[in-house]
Amino acid sequence: MATIGDNLQAVRKRLAAAARIAGRDPAAIRLLAVSKTHPAEAILQGVEAGQCAFGENYAQEAARKMDAVSLALGTAVARSLEWHMIGPLQSNKTRLVAVRFDWVQSVDREKIAQRLSAQRPEGLAPINVLVQVNVSGEVSKSGVAPQGAVALARAVARLPRLRLRGLMAIPEPGADGALQRERFRLLRELFEATGASGLALDTLSMGMSDDMEAAIAEGATMVRIGTAIFGARIGARRVA
Repeated sequence: MATIGDNLQAVRKRLAAAARIAGRDPAAIRLLAVSKTHPAEAILQGVEAGQCAFGENYAQEAARKMDAVSLALGTAVARSLEWHMIGPLQSNKTRLVAVRFDWVQSVDREKIAQRLSAQRPEGLAPINVLVQVNVSGEVSKSGVAPQGAVALARAVARLPRLRLRGLMAIPEPGADGALQRERFRLLRELFEATGASGLALDTLSMGMSDDMEAAIAEGATMVRIGTAIFGARIGARRVA
């Protein structure tokens, strides 16, 4: 049976191959291991295999895992890890996220950005923020509409204790190859337009286990991979 270390190695090979096909440098594409719903033990195996950036959906569940990882590795090593909030964020959960996370990839409203800015402790570095864009127009999905992305990015950039880094999207699952590319292309074009408006961006987060090659072909600088690393998702514990 393949281990998490084996899976990480296979994903890194996929990432590098996709980058070469697209004429890109694999080193320009970061791998985020999406550990949501998986236990702290799985994260520790990922760390042992050289992974340092992890994505979580639920703040309270993530905080418990952060504590367990810190206890197992020691505070100094644990501080070298990077934690990304990638799930929808409710107003009443922003304080915990502002204190515990390094990145928030799912900012889709100015109110959420304002709360994160106000609640980020002054002794910590600014939170790295991505604006989530609903590129597929699904009513059930979080994200600002494409036409509102630049305005929201500008609002985030004005706030203290936040550092605007770029855009993120989660297109609809099961789309055919041509539609996948269309969704990712739209996000890349918005990324370019936002940059052209005078905002400094460096992160385009798109692509998951089933569509990372299409995302890389369209310019992703970060891919969010869960199932291909950790296996099938364990029953979600929606505690935050």
